[in-house]
Amino acid sequence: MNEQALARARALISRGGRRILGLIGAPGAGKSTVAQQLVDALDGAAVLLPMDGFHLANVELARLGRAGRKGAPDTFDAGGYRALLQRVRGQQAGGGIIYAPEFRREIEEPIASAIPIPADVPLVVTEGNYLLLERDGWAGVKPLLDEAWYVDVDEALRRHRLVERHMRFGRSEAEARAWEAGTDQPNAALIEATAARADWRCAA
Repeated sequence: MNEQALARARALISRGGRRILGLIGAPGAGKSTVAQQLVDALDGAAVLLPMDGFHLANVELARLGRAGRKGAPDTFDAGGYRALLQRVRGQQAGGGIIYAPEFRREIEEPIASAIPIPADVPLVVTEGNYLLLERDGWAGVKPLLDEAWYVDVDEALRRHRLVERHMRFGRSEAEARAWEAGTDQPNAALIEATAARADWRCAA
């Protein structure tokens, strides 16, 4: 666990009220791992809300002709994600639970209402690729975050992790390398270009 990251998260909670922390990074940077470690270390004071739950369904990607670019900015429901963050920000202590979707890699589909967000949890940690992007419907996300952290990792390690991930979920090595180079890398370059908008850069 990154102790500096944990200290910053605790300082955020200490401000009082509902706080939202966004973790941003290229595919394979380790932002999901950092986010989960933070939530675990905060022991009930935080809940994880991944952006990945807002992937468009495969049938909709096929209808739009975007299945071969899954993971690009316009293959998510950015408006739905932004609307849920607005609901979460306005959630009142003592109120009801808000439910968020979750992405399941084993079926490559989002599952609705899979993540409960209780009203009395002070910190919501959300992580994803495009929280700092200013196009394709993402421009309204950054103002909803109390802090945005960009997760840095060695580039060779990041790309290696992606190839391994694709192979783990069914692609051959050749298919995994082709997808990483042809789809993940253009997205990674787009995400890296947004890093200057982050409040802090942290190591994975």
